[in-house]
Amino acid sequence: MMDYDLFMQEIIRTARAEMENAGYEQLRTPEEVEKAFARPGTTLVMINSVCGCAGGIARPAAANAIHYDKRPDHLVTVFAGQDKEATAAARAHFGEDHIPSSPAFVLLKDGKVVADIGRHEIEGHDVMSVITNLQAYFEEYCDEV
Repeated sequence: MMDYDLFMQEIIRTARAEMENAGYEQLRTPEEVEKAFARPGTTLVMINSVCGCAGGIARPAAANAIHYDKRPDHLVTVFAGQDKEATAAARAHFGEDHIPSSPAFVLLKDGKVVADIGRHEIEGHDVMSVITNLQAYFEEYCDEV
């Protein structure tokens, strides 16, 4: 029988690798969050998770939405439930209107939230609808690549 902790560590390792392979920078500490969010331009934040809707919908959408004429200047990810302090630091920037959920996407422009896609717009939806939503925000707020 497989040890539960080993099983979960493999899922977490795979989830992190998917985002890194897609070009997203892992933010694992509050200091890394502060530094990343202070950069000028647009930043797409993907709040990663071990849930099925993250693996089956959000991470594939994150990886594929960026292949578009306009895209964020910076791609970052925090891992809810794993890098708890980094996730809390990120969410502190999102404001009171943002409902904390994972997975989720938040688009920042010069450190300010301009758009977000919560779990309720991911879970139960297909990958293409999430990609379409992300790209609509890229069209509105990002520059051409």
